[in-house]
Amino acid sequence: MISIKDLSKVFHTKDQDVTAVDHLDLNIEAGEIYGVIGYSGAGKSTFIRLLNRLENPTGGSITIDGQEITSLSKNKLRLARQEIGMIFQHFNLLWSRTVRDNIAFPLEIAGVPKEKRQARVMELIELVGLKGRENAYPSQLSGGQKQRVGIARALANNPKVLLCDEATSALDPETTDSILDLLVDINEKLGLTIIMITHEMHVIRKICHRVAVMENGKVVEEGEVLNVFLHPEQAVTKKFVDQVMGDPDQEYSLALIHERYRSGKVLRLHFVGESTNQALISELSRKFKLDLNILHGKITQTQKGAYGTLFVHVEGDHDEIEKAKTYIKQTSVEVEVIPNVQ
Repeated sequence: MISIKDLSKVFHTKDQDVTAVDHLDLNIEAGEIYGVIGYSGAGKSTFIRLLNRLENPTGGSITIDGQEITSLSKNKLRLARQEIGMIFQHFNLLWSRTVRDNIAFPLEIAGVPKEKRQARVMELIELVGLKGRENAYPSQLSGGQKQRVGIARALANNPKVLLCDEATSALDPETTDSILDLLVDINEKLGLTIIMITHEMHVIRKICHRVAVMENGKVVEEGEVLNVFLHPEQAVTKKFVDQVMGDPDQEYSLALIHERYRSGKVLRLHFVGESTNQALISELSRKFKLDLNILHGKITQTQKGAYGTLFVHVEGDHDEIEKAKTYIKQTSVEVEVIPNVQ
């Protein structure tokens, strides 16, 4: 659906050249919700503006549904943009227009006849859950309602791709979840390809199928969300995963573990999918002569299934601990020994 090859963007200033996107390669499948996460300055917002040519690339190519948009003329680009919807962090609504008229605006620009325009607007109002608010002005809406207007407006021309630039970062957690649920619903009903730009791992965890982690203009890690949660490779990725799972080094520091548990071992258990329902700890206590103490744990849900971590202090004979580790490995639960704890 979307093929990005060797994409670069360099901003030229008086004093220096700033590389915002650095030789980036990505492939995004049709109908998936794809997340791009990074801290401020990582290049993710520049990247999304390159996708609809709000910024022109310095080098590389972007092909969407077989059409290379990086080489299009202005007139052809205007038509191509009708198939690429975009929603923004701060809504970008026309404050002098009602909900109905905001949603109708891109249809007016596209020259859609009034009768068809009105029918499409009411269809979208129903889709995003704003029935009864069509005559309200943006100043009369909550943040979540404003973003629903933004989503409806972005969908007006039946786009194939929806770009979301920090679409929930101005919203409270409850409203964020409702908007994310709406985007999942739209993705499933319309088969729309959605690209989410965010700095919040909660957003990635909740709705994305795959994720790319950006740092200094590059994609430093990419994969299915569940796999990235399970096996984050880069330091920046581990920080993002800790946003959702909690950082055990902070909540239950290794120094404190070392002080309190001078013998035995501390194990980190990774549960995936159905394994999160296993009564593993009680099984270990029955099968092996061990004392088990749960230190810290959390389970979260991704689009591809549940994922959890559990920190357990295990006290007992060395051979018995090794047998328990072997037993755990024979299940679908992954186990690792926390370092620096003797």
